[in-house]
Amino acid sequence: MKLSKYSIGIGDRFSHQGQAQLRAIMKANKTGLDISPVWNKSNREHQIVHSKPEDVRIEADAAVAALGFTGKYFVDADHINMTTVAPFIEASDFFTLDVAAFIGKPSDPADVEAFVASCKPYMGALKIPGVEPMNVTETLLREIADKFLAATQQASEIYQYLLKTKGEGKFVAEVSMDEVESPQTPIYLLFILKMLADKGVKVQTIAPKFTGRFNKGVDYRGDLKQFAKEFEEDVLVLDFASKEFGLPADLKLSVHSGSDKFSIYPIMAEVIHKHNKGLHLKTAGTTWLEEVIGLAKAGGDGLVLAKTIYERSLGRKDELCGPYADVIDIDDAQLPSVETVNGWTSEQYVNALQHIPTEPSYNSNFRQLIHVAYKIAAELGDTYTGMLRKHADVIGSCVEENIYERHLKRLFDL
Repeated sequence: MKLSKYSIGIGDRFSHQGQAQLRAIMKANKTGLDISPVWNKSNREHQIVHSKPEDVRIEADAAVAALGFTGKYFVDADHINMTTVAPFIEASDFFTLDVAAFIGKPSDPADVEAFVASCKPYMGALKIPGVEPMNVTETLLREIADKFLAATQQASEIYQYLLKTKGEGKFVAEVSMDEVESPQTPIYLLFILKMLADKGVKVQTIAPKFTGRFNKGVDYRGDLKQFAKEFEEDVLVLDFASKEFGLPADLKLSVHSGSDKFSIYPIMAEVIHKHNKGLHLKTAGTTWLEEVIGLAKAGGDGLVLAKTIYERSLGRKDELCGPYADVIDIDDAQLPSVETVNGWTSEQYVNALQHIPTEPSYNSNFRQLIHVAYKIAAELGDTYTGMLRKHADVIGSCVEENIYERHLKRLFDL
């Protein structure tokens, strides 16, 4: 089972926007692209909104049938580990193996020694075309092993479980290491891939932590020149690793953390086109944000509900932000008061929340808080989902426009 060259993860917290999301992808594919939609939802999200993995499969299949989509599509068990993977087996055919929690965990000294010994052919000045020469020393290899060997062992255990339960060739595997503080440099990435290959993990996409801030739902913060250099070297490292270590030939980078990294989209586009490589992009919770934007835009009871969501999220900010501490950065002083927001018109609410950086009223702090506040909507139950149905046309239009206009058009220069 293989992804298309390009694929896009489309998270949908409440499973109401499948058709709107797919319409955006089909619109892009009419230009000659072949983008695979990947509906993704994590165990944490299922627990918060009280849904089940099979709900995502039902949504995906229904959207595909309703719109007559004939391309490849997938359902992603997002950010799973050995303790959470089992319920996803039947409904999912894409598994994001999240091993970030195991980075830095100790490994058996004998395993470290075996890894270092296996890397002897690469020691010294390692040259990969297009990448700065890498000085591979025993000290560096031990450092990499100390940080990542346990994480790749965890990936192997999950992968072997998937082989037994799903069967070989029945799923796509991604390894995620992005939600951590320290980035993985290209040389780290190279030997992480070797560890995975040594353990028989046929990874098709990998999500490293890049330099810079990848906060949820807002633009990239960091040195764009440094990112461009790192991203291109990562692409070339993947190309080298797939050939050298026997990994899938279509191995590609995955970019996580809430998407909306508009300033780096042109950089990624240039690199993948230059080297004729694929890309997996996750838009994650941006669809949930478009639901709130759509409610506000609808006005009346929709706007009242959008204001209620903000009021309750502000009162529970620490609770909501805790699980996402590594991927949000909110300045409390820049969050508007409840009284201020309650006085906003539909246009003012939308302008503050919608990710249009040139809009003077846009507030990235407000947006990040709403991004992690879907628990509030989940607690509203039928009150929230009923409003999604009532204002489905407005909300669906927002979702489709967001994915096509802000993401796909930027990334593929449509």
